[in-house]
Amino acid sequence: MTKPSFANNLSALGPAVDGRLPDALEAEIRRIYKRSPVYGTRFPIHTEPLKWSCYGEIPTLSKREIVERGHTAFFADYSEVERGLRDKRFEYESTSGTTAGPMTVIMERGWWEAQTKRAYRASPILSEFADRPHRKCVLAPVGCSSNLCPYEDHPYPNRYFDGTVYLNLSSDPFVFPEAEWDRILAELQATQPEILEGEPIYLSLLARAAHRRGVRVPSIRAVILTYGKASLQHGKRIAEVFPAPQVDLYGSTEAGYIFVGEAFRDNSRAIDGNAFIELVPWRPEWPDVFQIHVTTRDREAMPLLRYHTGDIVQKRETGYRVLGRESGLYFKPDGGLFSSEDIDAALPEKFACWHYVLVQSGDARWDFHYVADHGADHRELEAALGRSLGEGVRVNAFRRRAITPAASGKFALLKPLAP
Repeated sequence: MTKPSFANNLSALGPAVDGRLPDALEAEIRRIYKRSPVYGTRFPIHTEPLKWSCYGEIPTLSKREIVERGHTAFFADYSEVERGLRDKRFEYESTSGTTAGPMTVIMERGWWEAQTKRAYRASPILSEFADRPHRKCVLAPVGCSSNLCPYEDHPYPNRYFDGTVYLNLSSDPFVFPEAEWDRILAELQATQPEILEGEPIYLSLLARAAHRRGVRVPSIRAVILTYGKASLQHGKRIAEVFPAPQVDLYGSTEAGYIFVGEAFRDNSRAIDGNAFIELVPWRPEWPDVFQIHVTTRDREAMPLLRYHTGDIVQKRETGYRVLGRESGLYFKPDGGLFSSEDIDAALPEKFACWHYVLVQSGDARWDFHYVADHGADHRELEAALGRSLGEGVRVNAFRRRAITPAASGKFALLKPLAP
């Protein structure tokens, strides 16, 4: 194996000499092997300095394998974890199961907060909040990527943890009754947060509810778009009501946050303190597009080594653009890559909606569903999207009152047919 590329800053890796791994990466790999027996049973490593050829032989880890082996495989003595869960030294979270069923994640107490702080420090917008107390409101699926998201119907302010208020008590914001939006907005105004964080569809519909009620929250100084892929339409609608800088914070429950940047600016960067991010060439015709393999740093419980996240990133002049899940990308008949960014670029300038999804229904047929206060010129909309998808492609547009999420509770922007 030749030396792979990494999204990390060179200073985070250190020099690689004579085909050997950088010291920081090798030290982390050996810590992972020491902490978690699952890796030694999959592929033993020798005691001599590791070279890239050996690194390349270490099998990648998939979410499916974690689910099949079970979280207990990561621990030599799981009874110690059970004791840790009882005395609060360990915590657990269950992911939404977008690819291979729900996955239980064990994390040491304080890990999520520490890696979040490192993510904030890596962002010019969020760095001022990393090391001082601040108020934050979160609106996201109830089972979101934080070990503090509540699961029970706690009244306000009993959903206030260390400066953070979790606003919603159930998932799917399209079915929230108006009284629920009244409550959420009342709590938002009572908290007066400096940071508003959430899943983009949730925040877009929050902006709709606030706009209809004439509610403003001037204390908000930053908006974090996370838990799901944001469209430019989401960003615009949110900014109209909450006019603060928007941050794209990308990660997962099991790996933590791995990329951070300004939303829609193509300048995301690796969060060096959280993970080593290996860039794996995806397709020869797209040399700037990569799969990513993540090796977590300083993780005690369930550390990940060459974890294949299923996400695709594109290297840009200003940083990285996270394109999203591999299964959510489409290759046009002419070989061109099509993602949600191409939908945003194709939409007419005057078009405005709270959410959309483009669904492939046949080889050359797509349906565009959108939620908006006013209908659009469907002829113009369909023609613009059809041109972006390729010659001979037909698009039908439908204005909806609601768009149903997947069984996992997550929303999508682009749904091509399964290959």
